Amino acid sequence: MTTARPLRADAQRNRARVLAAAERVFAERGTAASTEEVARAAGVGVGTVFRHFPNKEALLQALVVQRLARVAADAREHATSPDAGAAFFDFFATVVHGSGTKLELVDALAELGIEPNEAVAPVAEEVTEAVAALLQRAQHAGAVRRDIDVRTVIALLAGASQAHRYAPDDRPLAVILDGLQGPIAQ
Repeated sequence: MTTARPLRADAQRNRARVLAAAERVFAERGTAASTEEVARAAGVGVGTVFRHFPNKEALLQALVVQRLARVAADAREHATSPDAGAAFFDFFATVVHGSGTKLELVDALAELGIEPNEAVAPVAEEVTEAVAALLQRAQHAGAVRRDIDVRTVIALLAGASQAHRYAPDDRPLAVILDGLQGPIAQ
């Protein structure tokens, strides 16, 4: 059995540059943009892109995982706020407002035959745990209904993100946030 060796520092920097460039390129031009465009934006050769990501699908998947890792980190950061309720609702709105590019990436993976749940598996548990901690703090503070569990919150985040594509005026988001603030079970 072989174990993966850690990347050299320059290889880590190149991988990070490729991911940052890919995020910009795909946000600006859509997921149909080429890996050559990503390489140019990163200031590296296309061979460097393929050294880290054997195909465009792997690059797209890495971007989705990276974005979800940021969601988990954001949830953990919000969980340290002294106002647990405001932190929960701010986190929820922030995720919905930032979901456009992530949804395009997930859609692109699905079009390529990659199951989105499989694509995010490396970070799904991390996201669930971070959101659960944030939710529990908000519930203990009395800001969120106690009959809501983390799976429901994640489903509502997904639904609100999809709704935001079609109604960017935040009306659906406001309705969902109002519903989360409903009566608290004793």
